Amino acid sequence: MYEDLKLYINGEFTAGNSGTGEDVINPANDEVLGHLPYAKQPEMDAALEAARKGFEIWRKTSAFERSGILRKAADLMRQRVDDIARYMTLEQGKPLAEAKAETLMSADVVDWFAEEGKRAYGRIIPARAPGVRQMVIMEPIGVVAGFAPWNFPVSQAIRKIAGSLAAGCSIICKCPEETPGSPIAMVRCFHDAGVPPGVLNLIFGVPAELSEYLIPHPTIRKVSFTGSVPVGKHLAALAGQHMKRITMELGGHSPMLIFDDIDAEEVAALTGALKWRNAGQVCISPTRFFVQEKVYDKFVAKFIDVAKGMKVGDGLDETSTMGPLANPRRINAMDTFIGDAAEKGATVETGGNRIGNQGNFYEPTVLTNVPENARIMSEEPFGPVAVMLPFKDTDEVLERANKLPFGLASYAFTNDTALATRVADSLEAGMVSINHHGLALPETPFGGIKDSGFGHEQGIEGLQAYLSAKFVSHKG
Repeated sequence: MYEDLKLYINGEFTAGNSGTGEDVINPANDEVLGHLPYAKQPEMDAALEAARKGFEIWRKTSAFERSGILRKAADLMRQRVDDIARYMTLEQGKPLAEAKAETLMSADVVDWFAEEGKRAYGRIIPARAPGVRQMVIMEPIGVVAGFAPWNFPVSQAIRKIAGSLAAGCSIICKCPEETPGSPIAMVRCFHDAGVPPGVLNLIFGVPAELSEYLIPHPTIRKVSFTGSVPVGKHLAALAGQHMKRITMELGGHSPMLIFDDIDAEEVAALTGALKWRNAGQVCISPTRFFVQEKVYDKFVAKFIDVAKGMKVGDGLDETSTMGPLANPRRINAMDTFIGDAAEKGATVETGGNRIGNQGNFYEPTVLTNVPENARIMSEEPFGPVAVMLPFKDTDEVLERANKLPFGLASYAFTNDTALATRVADSLEAGMVSINHHGLALPETPFGGIKDSGFGHEQGIEGLQAYLSAKFVSHKG
């Protein structure tokens, strides 16, 4: 069983009238799961008009009532977690346990925004003159255009949807064409929870066509995009030409700093599990592992053991600990990165090859002796490959960790509190996690600096992204 693939416009699931679309392929066995209809200009115009009307309804709906509807949608997501997760594994490949965890965490995001939306407070500013009342009122910014990627089909979309709706905005969300079933099933939860027609719209199509039409359109007042740095820069420039507010959550190339005062084998097991999650197709996945010389050999040996112990297979198989890559492009990308590194002198300690000739399975790969001029040292691999890099002292490793234009996430492991504070202060990233994986919780801000983007999702910052401050000065 797989989701019935449709657009969702003005409260109705529809195939539209474009007559175009694409097949959705299971990355584990290359089988066709279903046919996805595309939105073209007529469908986009219908979604824009629906969102405009929906905004006028939703902005006048009390925050308390909006919260109740969102909470009901979250409850429905939990009730339907088995179906949503199964669709996600079928179309994206990740192990079913990871898909369930993503769905349940997404429901938590909706719950959190449902409550935070009731607390979008303004403030009173003391006036200089008698009889004057100075107020700051927070208002929903308007209709949002959201663009979500395929690596986390539900959780990436839900951050935009929940933030928008909690603030009182309506949204047109363009979800990934390669993984549409799980977002559609998620949107059904909002539909069944009673979100008014037009408040939430879901479309698919040729990405460039949709973004180039929606972003400049006068109905759209806010753009939220998650994806690659080059596309993000292009869309940010397009939004800037039309003075649209933006949130850009772009790529990363996360460093992992391993200092020599830790238990090397314990940390290698922990960070290995973090690296191979979703086959490394995670924007905050660590790739550059800087390991202090004293524990380098022990850490690398254990990390290689973890990689070799991963069972790569169909995500629906309960014994699989890593699924296939989401599409054939990632296979080609891995071959290119690893081949380039090996050609320039790197050692492939384990992995480095596609598995079989059906599906997009790839071996977890560990590289050592990687030269600085290898592409993987400066380009985000977005796949199951880790680079082991020895270092001597703190000044050296901080300089190396910060040298790239990315600044999304960074990690460090040390038992020295003073060193942990110094590292947290020095790493150039929007998010830093020390001694554990503490990122991406609903109540914490998620976002990067430098080429990794602008603005935040989740946390109170994620709600503020969909609000405008209006100052009112009233003399009685």
